[in-house]
Amino acid sequence: MTDRELTVVIADDQGMVRAGFRSLLDGEPGLRVVGEASDGEQAVEVVRRQQPDVVLMDIRMPVLNGLAATSRLVDEGTTSRILVLTTFDLDEYVFEALRAGASGFLLKDSPVEHLLAAIQVVAAGDALLDPAVTRRVIDTFVRRPAPTPRRAVALASLTPANVRCSG
Repeated sequence: MTDRELTVVIADDQGMVRAGFRSLLDGEPGLRVVGEASDGEQAVEVVRRQQPDVVLMDIRMPVLNGLAATSRLVDEGTTSRILVLTTFDLDEYVFEALRAGASGFLLKDSPVEHLLAAIQVVAAGDALLDPAVTRRVIDTFVRRPAPTPRRAVALASLTPANVRCSG
């Protein structure tokens, strides 16, 4: 990352949580909070208006949840990187956040240093998963059956009856 100040939007339905994150981030050199939202619909509007480098997006919010807001922003082509933050350590939330286009997933009980590092990582264009969920995500991936290449599927479907030679 350059020495440029990173801008952040905080989207969380709990005012005290937003205030806590703002206090933490505004005290860090090189970070500036440029907006807050208390629901997913507001988050979409604030991100459109402010175009921050990073969005801290809670999952469970009224009006439009954080996953739907993330998906909408990504579909619109936002350049903001979205770091999903939640208190809920559920694998399905991790997978849904990634499917929605989030750049990272972090649990709210992570140390402050992890949050600050995660903001830098996703702002730089990289991806990040909370260490507490990474092992489970890898285990789930490894247990999945290997995908069958399309060509092999297409070739396997050919039989002498449906193969025609042109000539």
